[in-house]
Amino acid sequence: MKLANVTLKEVHLSNGETLAYRERDGGEINLLLIHGNMTSSKHWDLVIDNLDEKYKVYAVDLRGFGGSSYNQLIMSIKDFADDVKLFVDAIGLRNFAIAGWSLGGAIAMQFCADYPDYSNKLILLASASTRGYPFDGKLKDTEEPRRMTMHEEMKRDLVRYIPIQTAYDTNDTALLKLIWNSVIYTHKQPEPELYDEYVQDMRTQQNLAEVYYALNHFNISHHHNGLVEGNGKVDDIKVPVLVLYGDRDMVVVQEMTDELIKDLGDKATVVELKNCGHSALIDDLEQLLKAMEQFLDSEVQV
Repeated sequence: MKLANVTLKEVHLSNGETLAYRERDGGEINLLLIHGNMTSSKHWDLVIDNLDEKYKVYAVDLRGFGGSSYNQLIMSIKDFADDVKLFVDAIGLRNFAIAGWSLGGAIAMQFCADYPDYSNKLILLASASTRGYPFDGKLKDTEEPRRMTMHEEMKRDLVRYIPIQTAYDTNDTALLKLIWNSVIYTHKQPEPELYDEYVQDMRTQQNLAEVYYALNHFNISHHHNGLVEGNGKVDDIKVPVLVLYGDRDMVVVQEMTDELIKDLGDKATVVELKNCGHSALIDDLEQLLKAMEQFLDSEVQV
């Protein structure tokens, strides 16, 4: 069922930021979608259009992405999660399920841990680990990649930061597509016109180095992640969790997903998405929607 009743809106937060978001008409089951790195709410469009009409859907552009402002630097996943809290307060949204893709998974976990009275279920799609996502880079071609720790170092990285940021700045759509086809759209690609829209949407990102820094230092587990000690906040996630992962994901590797599943323990239901990579939204939308809707409609409890 394809719905067209999606409205683009924006809301001013008390911290001085303005967040853009998509709102789709629906029933009484509220669902908030949190996008990943190099994307915005735009990349959820196929999910938004095809979810059953019983769901009322919101998809936010995080600070520094899409149509949202970037007045203050983001330096932690908690910064993003606190924005989400201000956002749902501003629009009066409560009692909702939250779904996070990749970076959005880390943000959704942080939100559920910090603000337990807001959401009722958590969906993690190809999510970063509870122990973060390490950033390996190098400053010289002659160096071997190493895990970087400093924000300013990341802005000089030759492996991921400079190539992507340069592609953003110069509108090098061919390079951006090459990157995504190499590690994300390895099985299927969006329709050409939609793919072009996605690439231009990627270029709205203003916080690439800060996202890398935030993911690199994120750790809500009880383990040291090689950079920082975990703070154990994973224990504060009290809602049922659905962990969805693609069996061909080249971005969030199996080891990271295994960490996530282990740290969440009995509160997590795990579903492997067959023949899917990092973007099940493109690889197999029907399989993704079926798994999401079954979980949202279930009576599963922690």
